[in-house]
Amino acid sequence: MDDLYREQILEHYKNPHHFGEITDADITQEGDNPLCGDVITLYLKLDDGRVGDVRFRGRGCAISQASASMLTDMIVGKPVQELKTFPTKDLLEELGIPISPARMKCATLSVNTLRVALNGDSHDEED
Repeated sequence: MDDLYREQILEHYKNPHHFGEITDADITQEGDNPLCGDVITLYLKLDDGRVGDVRFRGRGCAISQASASMLTDMIVGKPVQELKTFPTKDLLEELGIPISPARMKCATLSVNTLRVALNGDSHDEED
């Protein structure tokens, strides 16, 4: 089963969903993991209190980039209010593989960046 999830992660890494920029984004937020050099920028276009469109740009390891791709799939159309407390565990479950403590910041970079974008604060949560 892990192989299936690893293939999914590689597929998202090689062909990320929602990759690119939104030039007239309502919210643009960059997040980075200085320990290993992962960087992502989220671009959110809001529509009546929901995420109407989302794009991301980034570079880094397969886990950080795949998790950003997966997160964008998960948040399109969702209410902003609900996303302010998006559970990290939902993204980790979507990744579907055990994440070592050393890779946790890679896996959660996108969701932590989303929280900063919507709440204006940065606190790492691993709920």
